[in-house]
Amino acid sequence: MSTVTAPTQRTFFGHPAGLSTLFFTEFWERFSYYGMRALLVLYLVAPPDGATPPGPGLGMDTATASAIYGTYVALVYLFPLLGGWIADRMWGFRRAVLV
Repeated sequence: MSTVTAPTQRTFFGHPAGLSTLFFTEFWERFSYYGMRALLVLYLVAPPDGATPPGPGLGMDTATASAIYGTYVALVYLFPLLGGWIADRMWGFRRAVLV
């Protein structure tokens, strides 16, 4: 009787190796998203460099800064739908990943 061994696969804490790439990609994407959410409005409403007192921001009013923030958050969730449609219907999976 012979024994057949299954080919050994590389694992990442018991999971397929490709999952580590997916995990770290998603981790840094979320890190950048929440970092922008935390700082965007503060940067937009902070006084500009030439103001008294000087600051690092753009000096926008709160309503305009909030509108820009809302647009940013909406587009973060809407553009993947558009990108997925373009990848599926026009470019194909491989070209979309390269772009």
